[in-house]
Amino acid sequence: MSELLNLAESNDYQTLFLRHLRWSKPDLQTISTNNGNGQSLTAKNVSSYKGLRVWVCSELPDSDGQAALDRAIAAKSTDRLVIFHNEHQQVWRWPVRTVQGTSVVYRLSSHRHVNGQSNPKLLKRLETITLPIARELGVTDVLERLRQAFDVETERETKRASKLMAAMFDALTKANVNEHETSVTLARSLFLMFGDDTDMWDKNLFQEFIINHTRSDGSDIAGKLNDLFVHLDTPDVNRSGLDPALANFPYVNGGVFAEPIDLPDTVGKAFRDAILEASKPDWSDISPAIFGSMFQSVRDAKTRREYGEHYTSERDILRTLEPLFLDEFRERFTGTIGHREESAKLEKLREDLAKVKFLDPACGCGNFIVIAYRELRMLEIDILERLKALEHRRGNEAGSQLEVHLGIDTDALGRRSFLSPKVSLENFFGIEIDEWPARIAETAMFLIERQCDMRMLDRLGWAPTRLPIARAATIATSTPDDPSGGNALRIDWTILFTADDHTVIAGNPPYLGHASRTPEQGRDLSSAWKSANVAHLDFVTGWHAVAAHFLRQTSKARFAFVTTNSIVQGEQPGLLFPHLFDQGWRIRFAHNTFPWESEASGKAAVHCVIVGFDREHGPARLWDHATNSNPAEKQFSSLNAYLVPARNVIITKRSSPLSPRLPKVAFGSMPNDGGALVITPEVNQSIESDDAALGFVRPFRGAEELVNGKERYCLWLVNVGPTVISSSALLTERVSQVRITRSASTRLSTQRLAETPHLFGEIRQPSVPYLCIPRVVSENRQYFTTARFGPEVIASDAVFTAPDEDGFLFGLISSSMFITWQKTIGGRLKSDYRFSSTIVWNNFPLKLVTPEQRQAVIDAGTIVLAARGNHPGLSLAKLYDPNKTPADLQEAHDCLDEVVDPLFGLDGEPSEERRQQCLFDRYAELTGQ
Repeated sequence: MSELLNLAESNDYQTLFLRHLRWSKPDLQTISTNNGNGQSLTAKNVSSYKGLRVWVCSELPDSDGQAALDRAIAAKSTDRLVIFHNEHQQVWRWPVRTVQGTSVVYRLSSHRHVNGQSNPKLLKRLETITLPIARELGVTDVLERLRQAFDVETERETKRASKLMAAMFDALTKANVNEHETSVTLARSLFLMFGDDTDMWDKNLFQEFIINHTRSDGSDIAGKLNDLFVHLDTPDVNRSGLDPALANFPYVNGGVFAEPIDLPDTVGKAFRDAILEASKPDWSDISPAIFGSMFQSVRDAKTRREYGEHYTSERDILRTLEPLFLDEFRERFTGTIGHREESAKLEKLREDLAKVKFLDPACGCGNFIVIAYRELRMLEIDILERLKALEHRRGNEAGSQLEVHLGIDTDALGRRSFLSPKVSLENFFGIEIDEWPARIAETAMFLIERQCDMRMLDRLGWAPTRLPIARAATIATSTPDDPSGGNALRIDWTILFTADDHTVIAGNPPYLGHASRTPEQGRDLSSAWKSANVAHLDFVTGWHAVAAHFLRQTSKARFAFVTTNSIVQGEQPGLLFPHLFDQGWRIRFAHNTFPWESEASGKAAVHCVIVGFDREHGPARLWDHATNSNPAEKQFSSLNAYLVPARNVIITKRSSPLSPRLPKVAFGSMPNDGGALVITPEVNQSIESDDAALGFVRPFRGAEELVNGKERYCLWLVNVGPTVISSSALLTERVSQVRITRSASTRLSTQRLAETPHLFGEIRQPSVPYLCIPRVVSENRQYFTTARFGPEVIASDAVFTAPDEDGFLFGLISSSMFITWQKTIGGRLKSDYRFSSTIVWNNFPLKLVTPEQRQAVIDAGTIVLAARGNHPGLSLAKLYDPNKTPADLQEAHDCLDEVVDPLFGLDGEPSEERRQQCLFDRYAELTGQ
């Protein structure tokens, strides 16, 4: 069991929070109360963090008693986590806050843990609220972590909302509503349901309109919604002869209801029922940041693949935005606290927040722009709260005094308050090729603005009035009238705004390899790169090219993308990064390969990296996911194109080995036989009665046989004449099958092979002992799983081969140095290591070795083989299971590394980072880079 759960079960909550979750010491005295039934309850403050507090009650009263003690704690501790426990179980309670009108309503979420039982959910919650070592979080950030960890009702409502959205979509689709009007209708419905629960108008006004003013059979729902949409876009001065059912709906403006649409009468009961069901959740608890996941859940997988859509989890969005620009703003905020010019510095920081222009050029449903806006607004609220506290200290306790001291702003509608947010929707932009998610993004931005206003009301006692809408985010999208309007690789981004030093670009553009993209997408990629030679670049790199061009006149602008990990592997780094480095861009931060996590069901199975760029100076930040799924940050002077803190060299394809000590590698032999020349163990037993055939059976090894120890055989008939073949019924039958199969092929080259049906289609069998190398190796392997075979063992085209008469190559490729090279610069299949001759092998930077050094490697490799032999019956897969490698085999590899490491200039304590640096240094020496 996890140490965190052990501490929780032993009720040592203070150690848990102080030492392991990295919270601060308690700062309040014990609180006691009576539960109303004569029972006295006591809570001890065991930890705190900037006003957030953890309380523990060593009893487990009923829910009324828990609520009574929580109320007593709330009088002194607004933001609190309260843990009730006895010797058998514990209940963690967190107050979930919602704003209704001008009041704040609390309900206690409950998380029960029974001691001794596995509880991965509680463990995940504790990991979520663990504070980082490298930087200090603001109170807003920690509150958000607590909300994510313990607001289970919101989590449930979010999942439910996704299903309800899908039901609305299905109802419109079955009613034959076109895709454009479906996207508009769903976006408007979201806005109206959200408005019902966030006090934009009377509570449940839209829901009651559907219940009370549309027929239960749905026969008039289309017309009623058409009328409502028109009404919501009509200013008060132009409203006359109102339908009483519409009277309480205010003028919205902002473009949400501007476009006239005409829902057909086929929209009926199914959609009415879907709206009413969707109106039941509390939409004020649902973050607009999950709308992308909701959208993905109702779109089929084929449509997602066509657009290359991969919606991003909030965690990965923050992994992108925080090191790109948010951390810098937060550090400035923390650094102002207690400064002698604190007020002036806070006002300057607030002004700088307002200057940020944020663009997501592949915005989908707006996850990135929603969260970027939310984080900047939350920081602005922190600033205002701090300014208000400073004024309170000066004796200016009234809100008007705050305004008089600091000056008053006037917004676009003439509303006056110093508290009026300066972070504005009009500085947030998106480009999205698919109209439906673009509509959702537009709506999501209005909704996140409202949620931020509610948070502002809760914390500052004031929030702006937003209706009618005065400002909006700008989302460029494709429409029936302008099908290229949302194509980020075609449109001129300057139609949105002019880039300056306050511009930030971030997002998750579509990933499509050469085989997956359409010819049209290929032309778009060529246009972005202004080159026809883009075949080996992923589609996502088009966004790098256009972003760099858009920001070419700036010096402090930044951009970052979540992308497929292929851009930092194999051939692609040599095509992408020189273009960026030559323009003065450097890697500001990076997350190396990690598995994709989308918040939607049916999520895409990909592995990603996050890379951020700027033209500034300072340390480069790296999160290394290779050894830790939640890694700590490391800082280096720079990172190269492979996201390694080493010399900035570029590895390019090479047709022959860079090192004269390495032979060429080649694929094994390919049968191209329809299976007739390959023999399973069962068939091999029947051959034993055919003396003529038996002499031509050879062991046949591909990657599966090599790694997993499986047996397979083949008929190897090189230099065998027709007379011998005809003397065997089995050989005659098998060769005839090959001839028929090849003759039936549509490929002319294969048809020609029918003339020699007894031979493999491609023969590349070594004539000397050779190294057998699998094409792909599991990411979990600590060493490359290879073996040496004699020439009598036939290698299939599922492996590479290289002549290795003395075993030197086996020792070399079995070392930590080689697997480090493979992992660092080689391509991957998902996250597994893909061996290649032109990138990995031919560029392996081995300098000249002395005869003595060569023999030492051979001897050490022989010891590895001997250690393997100590465990008969275990396949390479089992021998090199990272959790089960035999001790003698591990020791043999350690000895091998002691011999190989010095060949690359490594002395002292080895590590992957040091090996990477030595490898890149050696490569630079050998190539002159």
